[in-house]
Amino acid sequence: MTSPDLRRSGVPRQPGQTTRRLCSASLLGQALSVFFGALVAWQLDRALAGGTGDVLLWGGCALAVLCLVAAGAMRSRAGIYLGWLCQVLTVASALVLPAMLFVGLMFAALWWVCLSNGLRIDADRARLAAGPDAA
Repeated sequence: MTSPDLRRSGVPRQPGQTTRRLCSASLLGQALSVFFGALVAWQLDRALAGGTGDVLLWGGCALAVLCLVAAGAMRSRAGIYLGWLCQVLTVASALVLPAMLFVGLMFAALWWVCLSNGLRIDADRARLAAGPDAA
């Protein structure tokens, strides 16, 4: 039996406490990694006299801020969608700094694990809180 909080897509209207905590921690680590990746891209561009270093720095900082906003928005369903957007943009940042492909794939996998396990744990807690009659 499915929880009444689940829609047809399987994504709850509001993520539970465990999902919020796991996904927010993942996004916080991702924000730090993206910020440091932006600093690397900026310095590499300056060393190679590319001329676009400031754009790379500001773009990376914007992505890091988006990760923080997504972590803060995890109280609603929009946080899940913003989190997925952060994953896509982080993997796409490998076009500028190829080492970000590893970072992006690592955090995308971590995001998926946190999201799927958090939703499962929250559903189990809701089922247990409903009592033995609901099972």
